[in-house]
Amino acid sequence: MDLGEAERNSNRLVRIVFADKRRKSLEYKKVTMRPVSIKGEYMYQAEFYYEKKVTHRNIPYFEGVDFAEQLISDDFKQVNILTEKEDIQILASKPDRPRITRRPASRTAAGLSHDRTKHYILEDGVPCDFLVELGVMNQDGNVRKQHYAKFRQINRFLEIADDSFEDLPQTGRLRVIDFGCGKSYLTFALYYYLRLIKGRDVEIIGLDLKEDVIRFCNDIARRLHYDDLKFLTGDIADYESDGADMVVTLHACDTATDFALINAVGWNSKVILSVPCCQHELFSQIHEPVNDPMLKHGIIKDKFTELLTDALRGLKLESAGYDVRMIEFTSLEHTSKNIMIKAIYDPDAKAMQKASSEYEALKDFYHVTPTIDAL
Repeated sequence: MDLGEAERNSNRLVRIVFADKRRKSLEYKKVTMRPVSIKGEYMYQAEFYYEKKVTHRNIPYFEGVDFAEQLISDDFKQVNILTEKEDIQILASKPDRPRITRRPASRTAAGLSHDRTKHYILEDGVPCDFLVELGVMNQDGNVRKQHYAKFRQINRFLEIADDSFEDLPQTGRLRVIDFGCGKSYLTFALYYYLRLIKGRDVEIIGLDLKEDVIRFCNDIARRLHYDDLKFLTGDIADYESDGADMVVTLHACDTATDFALINAVGWNSKVILSVPCCQHELFSQIHEPVNDPMLKHGIIKDKFTELLTDALRGLKLESAGYDVRMIEFTSLEHTSKNIMIKAIYDPDAKAMQKASSEYEALKDFYHVTPTIDAL
């Protein structure tokens, strides 16, 4: 039986991830590979992650082994093979003497269809304790009609967290801080994902200014026996900590987002997930005559301020050694803001210098001094 037939019958392969470049000149930083069925033909789909884009390539199944061998021998030092039965990690700084480790499987394989039905990490009809406590589900696990948008948002967030999981430290206790956690749907979801789905030892702290919300969340955490999930009352700008592997800040208003990012960078946090909100700081600062005909309209200036603020935040994070992507997130009921800044710590001196120069040039062009400067 050939490789393709074995995969079709057992459907064991979930995903292969190639990372840790052998040479700095390699244009893409990571490649992933998964089995798909396109128009009835079994294939592998490879995704190439560049600095600012992701490209795809479909590979006939009989070329899959050669393609993978070429990547690990020529391009990357590390490969993670995720199957239904086990996770296999290969560290191959020296291709002729690889180091191989095996762990129980962390994921299950999805259907092969390229246009398959949406699969959620948390499923409708399957009871989930924190979703029941927060009223998103009933006791039978059915999502309440009025909360289905929230259910989709939670799953979208977990998809992003899942995609970032391999960038977190793979051993030891994970520390996560959620700045401006609010009612904490996503904070509970992240704890559930990391502790109960991924089986990691994790400590999560949610921070918010509203004392009644913090009491509410701590009560639920106690009822659920989420012993390493704690909620504190406090201001992002004044918060002090020994650090965090992952920092989350969703819809923190105006410069609160900047203070969260400044903290995260100061701790060398590996993963930052931030959805900014209410970017007002630069509104009165922006000055560039060539744009006056456009910016004389308040509504346009407001939207432009949001884009400029987030662009500067992204460049500042890049200058601090982060690989930054602006991705679409599901907006909340009370705000239409849906741009997420996803930043993964992956320092590259040349890219950092380039981003620093671009940041200063953009800032000077519009004559602005954003709070993120303090980073």
